[in-house]
Amino acid sequence: MAYTDDAIRDLTRRVFGLWQDNTTDLAPDVMRQPVDAYLDQGRFEYEVERIFKHLPLALALGSELPAPDTYKAMDVMGVPVLLTRGADGAARAFLNVCRHRGSPLCEAGSAGSARRLSCPYHAWSYDTAGDLVGMFGGHTFGDVDRDHLSLTPLACAETAGFVFACLTPGITFDIDAFLGDFGPYVAALDLDQWHIFEQRTLDGPGWKVAWDGYLEGYHQERLHPKTVGLNTIGNLMAHDTWGPHQRIVFGRKSLPKLVDQPEDEWDLDEHIRLIHSIFPNVSISGILGDYCLLSQLFPGPTVDTSLTIQTVLCRHKPSTDEERETAGQFSALVLQAVRDEDYWVGFQIQNALKSGATAEVLFGRNEPSLQHYHHAVERYAELSVDRES
Repeated sequence: MAYTDDAIRDLTRRVFGLWQDNTTDLAPDVMRQPVDAYLDQGRFEYEVERIFKHLPLALALGSELPAPDTYKAMDVMGVPVLLTRGADGAARAFLNVCRHRGSPLCEAGSAGSARRLSCPYHAWSYDTAGDLVGMFGGHTFGDVDRDHLSLTPLACAETAGFVFACLTPGITFDIDAFLGDFGPYVAALDLDQWHIFEQRTLDGPGWKVAWDGYLEGYHQERLHPKTVGLNTIGNLMAHDTWGPHQRIVFGRKSLPKLVDQPEDEWDLDEHIRLIHSIFPNVSISGILGDYCLLSQLFPGPTVDTSLTIQTVLCRHKPSTDEERETAGQFSALVLQAVRDEDYWVGFQIQNALKSGATAEVLFGRNEPSLQHYHHAVERYAELSVDRES
C-alpha cells in the first residue's frame, strides 16, 4: 500500500515545512517555451500523432466495464474505440469498425451489457472477444474466412484501476514499464472501487493551455477564490516525478492548525490534497476524503481546441438525501472551477497568444510540474520518432 498513514504524515510534514518557510518546491531555473508550441498546427499534429496515438492512454476506469460481456464505445480524437470486458473477464480494446463495410458497431458514448454486438447496417455480430460470430444471410454472402474478419484489436492492458489502450493498431506497450514506480501510487487509490456519481464532457481551449491549469496552484487564490481557492493555499506545493508522470501535493488552509500540534494528533485527511497526473492527459484530483475529480483531456482537431471527460467519483455510493446533496455540491464546484474559471481564462489565453504580444511563454521556478510536463512532451515526441525509425 503506497499511501499508509505514515506516508500521508510524511507528505503533510513536508508541505507544512514549505509553508513555514514561505516557499514551495522549485525548479532549477525559469523555463521558456516558444509561443508556437501553443499555436502551430503542424507541430500540434506531430505531437498528437507521436504522443497521443503512440503511447498508452487511460481510456476508462475498470469499473466502467463492471462485469463480463460489458462494453463502452468512445470517439477518441477521431478514432472509434470499443472497450469490452470479455466473458473471461479480460478487458480488451478494438477499433469500433465492422469488418464488412466499416460501420461502427456501437454508437460513440454508449455503454452496456451484451454478449453479442451487432452492426446496425447489415447485422454482422461480434462477441466481446472481438470474434465474428454471426453473419446475417451468411449462406448467400460468399466464401470468406471468418477468422480473418475479427474486429481490429488495439493493444490493451488493465492496471491501477484503469483500462489503457493505444490508438494505433499494431503498436504494443508494456504498461508496467510505462508507469514504472508511479504505478503502485495510482493503484493504491483504488479508483475502480469508487462510485461514478456523474460524468460529462467539456469543450476547452487548446490541449496545452487547458492542461497547464491542471498542473500548478500558482493561480488558485486569484482565479478560484470562491471554489478550490477557498480551501487551498496558492503557490505552495510539493512535487514528485516518476518518468513523465508526476504527483502534486497542495496544502490546505487548515495547515496553520498544525503549529504546536503534536504529529500524533494530526488529522491526516484534512491538511493536504493529492493530485496524480498520468502522462499525457489524466489528472486525479482531491483523493483524500470522500470525493475525487478524474479528468481525461484530449486534444481536439485543431491546435486551439480540446475535449475533457470529467468524472466525479465518490468513495461510496451516496445513499441518503444529504449524501447525494453533498456529492452534487462537489460536482457543481469542480464544474465551475474548470469550465467557468480555468477554461474561461484558457479560451482568452488561446486567443491572446495569437496577437503577437510575446514570442515565448514563461514557466517560473515555482511551476516545476509545468516544466516537467513540457519537457516530457518534447522528449516523448522525439523518442516516438526514434522507435519508428
